[in-house]
Amino acid sequence: MKYGIIGTGAIGGFYGSKLAKAGQEVHFLFHRDYEYVKQHGLQVDSCDGSFHLDQVNAWQNAEDMPQCDVVLVGLKTVNNHLLSRLLPPLLHEHTVVVLIQNGISVEADVQLMFPGVALVAGLAFICSAKTEPGRVSHQCYGSINLANYSCRDEQLFSRILRDLTDAGIQAKAVAYEEARWKKAVWNMPFNGLTVALNTRTDLLLSNPSTRQLVRDLMFEVIHAAQHLGVEGIDERFADLMIETTDAMTPYSPSMKLDYDFHRPMEIHYLYSRPIEIAREGGFRMHKLEMLEQQLRFLQEQESSTRK
Repeated sequence: MKYGIIGTGAIGGFYGSKLAKAGQEVHFLFHRDYEYVKQHGLQVDSCDGSFHLDQVNAWQNAEDMPQCDVVLVGLKTVNNHLLSRLLPPLLHEHTVVVLIQNGISVEADVQLMFPGVALVAGLAFICSAKTEPGRVSHQCYGSINLANYSCRDEQLFSRILRDLTDAGIQAKAVAYEEARWKKAVWNMPFNGLTVALNTRTDLLLSNPSTRQLVRDLMFEVIHAAQHLGVEGIDERFADLMIETTDAMTPYSPSMKLDYDFHRPMEIHYLYSRPIEIAREGGFRMHKLEMLEQQLRFLQEQESSTRK
């Protein structure tokens, strides 16, 4: 199959490069580092084995890219307004779009933009960063769960899973609502707290006070999901996420990197939407509401400084 990558950053760059290394035809859309990659290729520094792509199907404009069977979207959700321009040139009648993005209700909004397009949620469990041109730093983990949102072609959905597995990526199919809320159990505490407290995941968990705060925030997400009728999630999942994070390399989540590099933070889908959905369903996430307000203050302060 022919794959397209929209947003060749830490996530899209990693999964797209793994597919290309495995022999799939992959077309990458680049922004700032297009010229660098055309000249030097794409380097992946990985805990699972580093590799370099000498020849990369690199594109600077989506309008010039070929139509693809599968498009992996690795854009930050703050840039989803760009999809109305970036996606159409890559789409044919049967294209599947995999949104490897954080947050709740992402697919619903993208589906409004593209009513007839088959969407799949990509839930990446990976520590990866891209802080210089043409180089992805994969620190640990790397699995991805796919949750079918509106793809009616089950064979094509299974083919995508098989291609990812054949590329050495641990991939499996999961239920949509359960998967999105389970990802939020990790994302909502760690992304926001590392920004608000200017720290890393390991330091949050090494301090008894912030370790308890992480647990409290995870329980808020779990209880909200349960209140909304999401199945397959309970308080034991918080313990699993904390144990998993204890074993991680010291890590700055994507929101912390965005804040440190003076980029807009993904507050809307990571915080505002799940808080709003839970409140509409009759459940308040009080501590996470406070964290959202702190993040909005920091975002506004950063924006005023840039002006």
